[in-house]
Amino acid sequence: MRQHAVLITVLFALIVTIVSVSVVFWEFFQLNKQHYISHIFTKHATITQIYRQHQQKLDSQIMLEANLAVYNFVLEKDERDIAIILKNAKLLKKKDFQNVNSSLLFSGDGFYTRSIVVDLTASMLEFNNKIYFYIQAPSSSVLILDEELKPYKYWNVAYAYLVIILILSLSFVLILRKLKPLIRLRKKIALYGDGDMNISFQAKGCDEIALISNELEATRRKINVILESRTLFLRNIMHELKTPIAKGTIATQMLESQKQRDRFSSIFGRLESLVNEFALIEEVTSLGDKTDFKEYRLVDIIDGAIDMAMIERSSVTIDVDASHKISANYRLYTTAIKNMIDNGIKYSTDSHVTILIKNGELAFESKGACISHPLKYYIEPFTKDNPAKNSFGLGLYLVDSILKVHNQVLAHEYENGVNRFIFA
Repeated sequence: MRQHAVLITVLFALIVTIVSVSVVFWEFFQLNKQHYISHIFTKHATITQIYRQHQQKLDSQIMLEANLAVYNFVLEKDERDIAIILKNAKLLKKKDFQNVNSSLLFSGDGFYTRSIVVDLTASMLEFNNKIYFYIQAPSSSVLILDEELKPYKYWNVAYAYLVIILILSLSFVLILRKLKPLIRLRKKIALYGDGDMNISFQAKGCDEIALISNELEATRRKINVILESRTLFLRNIMHELKTPIAKGTIATQMLESQKQRDRFSSIFGRLESLVNEFALIEEVTSLGDKTDFKEYRLVDIIDGAIDMAMIERSSVTIDVDASHKISANYRLYTTAIKNMIDNGIKYSTDSHVTILIKNGELAFESKGACISHPLKYYIEPFTKDNPAKNSFGLGLYLVDSILKVHNQVLAHEYENGVNRFIFA
């Protein structure tokens, strides 16, 4: 989810916008339709007036039809059609009102006017894309077709709605096209982080993403130059150190005193070991790609580590399934296991180490007192509990560095007098 946060945000904004526009257009459609119906419903007043005059004057039906025809109204006369329309038509609007019928009468007192209030109901109906007005009186009713009026058409509103949705969709597509270089850039950065130092961030264009890509490309080149200079410097330094150490070792054999020969041999031996460990640290820290990672049986790597440590096989107990395999740099992983074997034998009370698989992870167990500092203290370079021990305090630092290259970490447990170091 976090990897696509920008895309999800844009998609969420698009959905919210479409829903909002849809709700607004739906409300507009309802209001517009209601306004249209209310506007055309005003014609019922004309029809009611014509029908009222017909009732007052008692005109013939032909005269009623003629008066209605003036306004393009048609009187429905077929009783069967009227029944079908009234049964199946959609009611658009209905209104109750009072119609006043006045007539002039004569009596012994003279002429007078009599007014009769009649309750009427006017309904506007839609049937087969036609508009009808149904006038109901207490004693009669008529169904009249308006030939001019047509049902409400929603195409204009729908067209406008579709145009806006299309614009929003196109905008979303354009945003995705703008984000596509950003997605490619993220993948390139990931590859660069995995060790592909020659990948190019160069991009065409003048937008913000292109500018960032080009700045990253310039930074990549600077970093590569610095790394190459650092590697060349360290290798030259170590090469230059090995030459005098080798000469000193040879010259030591020319000393007459055995005590001095042993002392200088020890000094030059320690210097050579220190240079070798520095070389290994430089290799681990500068390891860029993992193309030389291959799948090996873990027992084969452990056997190689024992041979490298040059110890007796009886000092190590191996409880690892022969079918267990890992993907690793053979030389580095062998060195890490060798350092753990050396560390276990050196600080254990019985000079013995047990190597086993515990909860799917490689573990090294040795009897002895619990380490006196947190593990973080020991994975720093040049730190050790006993300065008298013949080491430089780089063993666990190297192990931790090698494990990081293999996407693992070094962990420690102490249980029942046993120190357990785990490659987690």
